[in-house]
Amino acid sequence: MGVNPSAPTEPAVRAGSLPVRSARRDAIPPSLQSPHGGPVQARMALHHRFAARMAVNPTFTRRLISYQGNKDTPGLRWFRYKEGFSAQLIRRLLNPVQAHCVLDPFAGIGTAPLTACGLGRQGVGIEIMPIGILAAQGIAALARWQDRHRFACAARELVRHAERKQDVPEVYRFRHVPITRHAFPLPTEEAIARANAFIAERADPLLAPVLRLACMSVLETVSFTRKDGQYLRWDHRSGRSLRAKMEKGPIPSFADALACRLAEMERDMAALPALFGAACPTLIAGSCLERLRLLETGSCDAVITSPPYANRYDYTRTYALELAYLNYDQDEFRTLRQALLSATVENKSKRTWLTTLYRNATLMQDAFAAYDAAMALHEPLAILRACRAELSNPHVIRLVENYFLESAVVIAELGRVLRPGGTVFMVNDNVQYHGEHIPVDLILSSFAERLGFRCRRIWILPRGKGNASQQMGRFGRRELRKCVYHWERAG
Repeated sequence: MGVNPSAPTEPAVRAGSLPVRSARRDAIPPSLQSPHGGPVQARMALHHRFAARMAVNPTFTRRLISYQGNKDTPGLRWFRYKEGFSAQLIRRLLNPVQAHCVLDPFAGIGTAPLTACGLGRQGVGIEIMPIGILAAQGIAALARWQDRHRFACAARELVRHAERKQDVPEVYRFRHVPITRHAFPLPTEEAIARANAFIAERADPLLAPVLRLACMSVLETVSFTRKDGQYLRWDHRSGRSLRAKMEKGPIPSFADALACRLAEMERDMAALPALFGAACPTLIAGSCLERLRLLETGSCDAVITSPPYANRYDYTRTYALELAYLNYDQDEFRTLRQALLSATVENKSKRTWLTTLYRNATLMQDAFAAYDAAMALHEPLAILRACRAELSNPHVIRLVENYFLESAVVIAELGRVLRPGGTVFMVNDNVQYHGEHIPVDLILSSFAERLGFRCRRIWILPRGKGNASQQMGRFGRRELRKCVYHWERAG
């Protein structure tokens, strides 16, 4: 099951990214140097272990690896889920692989399972964010349900009801949480409520989820907010007390934005069957830490995924409008945030919960052992603990601990679910905290090799990412690797 998506057979070395073969083995790459004078031997040893399998792949552009590549893809362009990857990447990775069943345990809006289905494979996606499940279900529904006239009639009715000046029951009004209050002009709030009432009371049940997806997809457009990295930025017209003012420009009415989205969906319907309609994906709502356990051993042939990065990104804040639209209250926000793969400083340890969940199964014990033995992880963690008083938020230590412990469990489960010879492709970024480089690619690949995989290749994007501005000012600019990992399940 060899895979070679335009990658060189020998590692291509770019200045500043990898040491050349003739370099001294004790030379420390700039990215691994500790600004605190801490030890780097464990990270260096792991670097040398994988160096021959690390290669810059010039064909893996940021557009290919990110949502940018989906901006012109029918279906996938309806909802701007910027944390995903492109359908083009899925097709490239799957093209040479003999894989009947393709799994994505962090499915997002379903790019991997939908694209796999379009290629005639079986696609399975696990996703904890309900907005992703709704988007994937909507795309899959229109890919296999081609009554364009019926859809157009329902779309026109929905827009007319959104525009109509009439009172609706309180139950259909937008249920705000503190982070979303004052997000919309009052006429927009009223139009959203009227659209909700129409979908609940009068819409075709087959089309109701698709119409809800259309409404959800325009919330940011018609709001005083803009997604900006890990946060929502707010327009000064919202009336909120703001430190920094942002001028978003003209904000369309809800009915106008909705009509544009529905027209786009109608235009896209003709292209959807060829892209995604050859089979229907299996979409599983919930955390992969729980749901992977329900899949049969050896039931999948390939995994293509991009887990959350260990970068303090909080999906519940970024997608607060959409979650509130789906009637999540403040307690449900907190519950969802804790259930996500730990990537924020708010996350508490799941070690006790996982121990109870797995009842000391061998798989969990092996995952915990892989985590405990990862000296290239515990080396920077020890430095961060020593510098705890200097950290902008000391809970980043807990974040890193939780992230890798839970990732080890996921990798162990993938080893069980995949058949012998099965393949994993994973997109992820390295991170840095307080100037200490944490080589996520190497640590996760070392987990994989302890848990039944062989790391075939770590493809490095030609252009990495810079460290955060706060760290840059203190420790200088240090480019971090963005990578695609290729692991193979042992036979």
